[in-house]
Amino acid sequence: MAAAGRPLGDISTEKTVFFLCDMQEKFRPAINCFEDILEVSKRLVSAAKILDIPLVATEQYPKGLGHTVPELKVDHAVGVFPKTKFSMIIPEVEKKLESLRDGNVKHVVLFGIETHVCIQQTAIDLLKKNIEVYVVADACSSRSQMDRIFALKRLDQAGAIVTTSESVLLQLLGDKDHPKFKEVQSLIKVSAPTSGLIGNV
Repeated sequence: MAAAGRPLGDISTEKTVFFLCDMQEKFRPAINCFEDILEVSKRLVSAAKILDIPLVATEQYPKGLGHTVPELKVDHAVGVFPKTKFSMIIPEVEKKLESLRDGNVKHVVLFGIETHVCIQQTAIDLLKKNIEVYVVADACSSRSQMDRIFALKRLDQAGAIVTTSESVLLQLLGDKDHPKFKEVQSLIKVSAPTSGLIGNV
């Protein structure tokens, strides 16, 4: 039984949107375990395309910080939105969110950087809208591992579901007989990198 007031985490493909936050070129040398986070983000972006789940991406001040790293193929995203606000919940994203899933988005799978700033503030804004937030721990990082770990703990306390890429993807499938199972399975056949999380959460 779920604790009182805690979400069960009953994510469903038809009511889900993926949020990719600020995975930009200028952050590459600064972010802890960036290449590991990128590897997992690639899996999630590919899975969104396979499962026909809308992908929303943002870029923090792209004029100064560059665009989304080229390894992430976001051409199928429903929008790539520039922002200066830390939270992804800017007016353009809010409008897009209202138009997706017939205005019935119940779950957001959230990943990117930085965990203690843009990810955290986005999750809180989504929770205020009564949207269940799945923070993919192995696809989120910060410059500092300390900031990252404490943000994941705070997000859990706030009511977000802190999970892993493999867990959330297999929950979206729900059944090995899902028509897209083999395609998604090919993305997760090799275990995701631990990216410094083991022993810290």
